[in-house]
Amino acid sequence: MITETGRVVGVAGDRVWVQTIRTSACESCSARHGCGQRALAGVSGGRANQVLVANSLGAEVGDEVTVAIDESALLGASLLVYALPLVSMVAGAVLGHQLSAGYAASEAVAMMGAAAGLALGFLVARRGQSRKAGTWEPTLVEVRQGVVASPE
Repeated sequence: MITETGRVVGVAGDRVWVQTIRTSACESCSARHGCGQRALAGVSGGRANQVLVANSLGAEVGDEVTVAIDESALLGASLLVYALPLVSMVAGAVLGHQLSAGYAASEAVAMMGAAAGLALGFLVARRGQSRKAGTWEPTLVEVRQGVVASPE
């Protein structure tokens, strides 16, 4: 399980909005340059992220919570969203090139095949995402009673 600590900032029925601050371990890592996490943290500027999570533990606004997601769910979602469109784009380009072999515009047909394959990959990923949405959601694993800061 991959876990992250956050604070409940809102309640929406049987779900809660959990806000996490993106922190990066870049200061203690030896691979400071050429790391995707460092680049991503630099782009987001350490901004807060919010996620809607099922309130299975009775968390309330102000509570500090730990949310978790299964590694296999993260891997499956990543493959669906990133790898499937890429593979379908390459397959579309190869298919377009094979179908237009010997014609003057074979490169243009290959590019159109790549675009069609990419679009098809995104469409299939979108439909697959909506079918698997419940299994890929983070869950609450711990609640620590928090204190809501009062305005001064």
